[in-house]
Amino acid sequence: MLTGKQRSTLRAMANTMEPIFQVGKGGLTEEFCAGLDAALEARELVKVKVLDNSGWTAREAADALSEAVEADVVSVIGSKFVLYRRSQKKQRIFFYD
Repeated sequence: MLTGKQRSTLRAMANTMEPIFQVGKGGLTEEFCAGLDAALEARELVKVKVLDNSGWTAREAADALSEAVEADVVSVIGSKFVLYRRSQKKQRIFFYD
């Protein structure tokens, strides 16, 4: 669970990021979740875009994916959302409170 200060820091970091995944008409498949899981392990912070033809809203997709890959939803704005999960092998993002 993220605190407000941590969420704010992550939002600022994700502000300049480009989405590396797109949820399309294929939906949220096992392969999509596996790829997102690997990206979260490598990067810790991932931005995803939801396409209009997917049938999902950004909030619905963010909630479903956060449960599937055990990540925290950082923000949902428009058709994009950001997920965060601390890496088990090599942590890259550190919080100093």
